[in-house]
Amino acid sequence: MAKAIISVCLVILIADVAAGILSIQAETAQNEVIRYMSLKKFKCQVPNDQAFKLGLAATILLALSHVVANLLGVCMCICCTQELERSSANRQFWFGCLVLSWIVVAAGFPTLVMGAVENTKSKGSCKVLHHHFLFVGGMLCFVHGLLSVAFCVSATVSFEKGISHSH
Repeated sequence: MAKAIISVCLVILIADVAAGILSIQAETAQNEVIRYMSLKKFKCQVPNDQAFKLGLAATILLALSHVVANLLGVCMCICCTQELERSSANRQFWFGCLVLSWIVVAAGFPTLVMGAVENTKSKGSCKVLHHHFLFVGGMLCFVHGLLSVAFCVSATVSFEKGISHSH
């Protein structure tokens, strides 16, 4: 069971890292089409289809990673209920990682969506660029990956302790 947990943890981490890399690539692609408007003296963004696709892929990966991490958490809570009841520190760590991962996703998911939507085709010729949504969303993907790894490590240790105590 511990090997399965580690495998799922690696899938979650790979998805989060891939989402972070894709969103940073989307930010780079978006920045390639920024043009300086000499008459108006401000930077302007032209929608970029590649940045939209990369941002959308990053958003989907973050969502999938979060769903898988929460499914793992539910399974581990069901499997290790007795160990969790005995270990208040471990339970608090699990709960802390869970709450923080929800906060990170609550901030990262809409940030990535806004970054992708910035790059949709619009009828206007130019939009003023204010934010770096894709970059911030990518950083939040990496943070979500770290929280998921911490959660998985805690779950694996707890599961292993539960097995050793029952034998």
